[in-house]
Parts: sequence; C-alpha cells; structure tokens
Amino acid sequence: MDDGGTYTLILALPRTVDIEVGALGRHRFPAGAYAYTGSALGSGGFARVDRHRRVVAGEHDTRHWHVDYLSGHAATDLMTVVTTDGVDVECAVADRLPAGPVDGFGASDCDCRSHLAAASSVEDLTECVRSAHRTAGEK
Repeated sequence: MDDGGTYTLILALPRTVDIEVGALGRHRFPAGAYAYTGSALGSGGFARVDRHRRVVAGEHDTRHWHVDYLSGHAATDLMTVVTTDGVDVECAVADRLPAGPVDGFGASDCDCRSHLAAASSVEDLTECVRSAHRTAGEK
C-alpha cells in the first residue's frame, strides 16, 4: 500500500512568462529552474505526483493548487521528481531550498514563506533538493 510522503517537482522554464496563479494573482516567472515541494500522504499516496505529471503533459486542465498554474503553462517541463517516503517533511524541505519568486506559493496551509524555490540551473537545484530531502528529517 502506497502511503506516500513528501515530494518535490523539478520544473524547467526556458523563457520568462507571466502567469495568473489563482488567488495569488499575476506573477512573473523568470526563465530557469523551479522546485515545488508538497506532501502526498494517506490512501492515495504519490498518486498526486501522477496528477502533476498529467497537468504538465496537458492531459489535466483543472487548476486546483498553485503549482498547477505554473506546471500547466505550455512552456513548463517536468524534469524529475524527488521523494521521501512515508513522512511529512514538506516544510522542512521547502525551508532548505532557495527563495522563489512568489511569496505564499503552495504555503497557504502553513507558516512557510513559500514552497516554490527557484534557481538558474536545473542540475544545481536538483542537487539542492536531493540534499534537502536527505537532511529534512534530521534534528
């Protein structure tokens, strides 16, 4: 049984775009790499990640979460997903990543500044995300 855990989507945006992000309004996303961290706990587990894949592929049009607006943009590509199984370390991972361009992104149910990180390089951001997942459960 898949109980899920915490995941981070690594997204690439080849050009600067302006995107309406639901209640957060219109924001500019510079070209580069983005990491969105979320949790997928409970009976559905990591099925939420599969939903995100469908949004990026243009196979799912419903925009429910902030990340759906970024990942559903035609210019956005999903590069990889990093996961930590069975635990909720969403805020701990997000706290270890670089700042993103939109305060409150993905963080409407916690006290974090944002759950969206940004960097210029997909490779550097991916390594940072992997490190954050490795160390998030440590005290």
